[in-house]
Amino acid sequence: MNAVDTNVLIYTRDPRDAVKQQKAQHLTTNLAFGALLWQVACEFIAASRKLAPFGFTQAQAWREIERLSLVWTFVLPSENVLTRAEQLAATQNLSFWDAMIVAACMEGGITRLYTEDFDNSLSQATGVEIVNPF
Repeated sequence: MNAVDTNVLIYTRDPRDAVKQQKAQHLTTNLAFGALLWQVACEFIAASRKLAPFGFTQAQAWREIERLSLVWTFVLPSENVLTRAEQLAATQNLSFWDAMIVAACMEGGITRLYTEDFDNSLSQATGVEIVNPF
């Protein structure tokens, strides 16, 4: 399965960078075997408040998550995600929240994560291919 990080979802609605917006929209529209991580959904709802000056409302953010959950597999965290996140944060120099996303991918059978936040060196340690879509 393939997942996107929060930043990709935010770029789909952020008009400040037209190139990233177009790439993010194309990716999320055409993503095969998509997975929506619980944490990414929650972070998107929270971070989308910053898009209010551009006309994107919290109600629209909630509708976007509902729409994605109809076409992508919704991946809920397990208890093991916390343990893996702790290990990843310690061994891979990740913040706790970044480690949680990668751990959720590992636990959820996600083999590819689209994000601009990590480099591909994380792939060897986790088995999750990291792809910067921008």
